Amino acid sequence: MGDAIESLRRELEDAFQNRAHLYRLMLDELESEVGHDRAVVLMSRALERRGREVAAVLFSDTPPEPEAVGRRFLSVSPDGGRMYPHEAEVTPCAMEIRVHRCPLKDAWRASNLPADRVATLCRLAGAFDKGLFEAAGVGFSNATWSEQRGGGCCWIKLEQPDQVAGG
Repeated sequence: MGDAIESLRRELEDAFQNRAHLYRLMLDELESEVGHDRAVVLMSRALERRGREVAAVLFSDTPPEPEAVGRRFLSVSPDGGRMYPHEAEVTPCAMEIRVHRCPLKDAWRASNLPADRVATLCRLAGAFDKGLFEAAGVGFSNATWSEQRGGGCCWIKLEQPDQVAGG
C-alpha cells in the first residue's frame, strides 16, 4: 500500500508540474502573437474565469464568510495539504493563508526561468485564486511570490467584503 501511495503522490506532483509548464508555454505563445501585456491580460482572464467555475461547485454549500471559505478551500488541498504546506491565521473578520510551497513555482524555478518570469507566472496562477474566492463571496487579496518579497508562495487574505471596501 505504501508504494502505491508514493506512486500516486509522484503522479500528482508530475501533473501539477505539467500544469506549470502548460502555463509557461501558453504565455510564451500568446506573447509571440499579441505581446506581453495583452498575453498576461488574456491568461489572467481565462484563469480567473476557471476559478469562478470551480467556486460554483466547491463553495455551493459554504457561507460567504472568510473562515468558512478558507477552511473549505484547505479541506480539498491536494494530498491532504502536503502539496501546498501552509499556515493559516483567523481573526474575527479575516483569514490569512500563507502557502510555503507550490509545485507550480517549483517547476518554473527548476526550469531555470529568470525570477521576474517566475513572478509573472505566479501572478497569473493567482488569477485562478482571485476568481475562486471572489466568486465565493469574500474579499480577496493575494501577494504572490516575487524575488523581492522572498519566501514561500502565495499569501492569501480573505475578508468580509465590507472590510475590503473600507466599510
